[in-house]
Amino acid sequence: MSHDITSVIPVQDAVRRLEVLTLEEAHDLLRLLQLVAGEGLEELSEEAGWFAREIASRIPSEN
Repeated sequence: MSHDITSVIPVQDAVRRLEVLTLEEAHDLLRLLQLVAGEGLEELSEEAGWFAREIASRIPSEN
């Protein structure tokens, strides 16, 4: 990734923001990130893929 998320959002604020996502919102975001990652837009898809894997590892499955 070319930039660090902390350069955009302070860590404390990012953590607070993630805490307010509902499980449904987290799954919606995961689907969006997976879609972007699948587009193959080099750096953007790599970053989206990384975020998708991170979110997927932290939330329960939809099934």
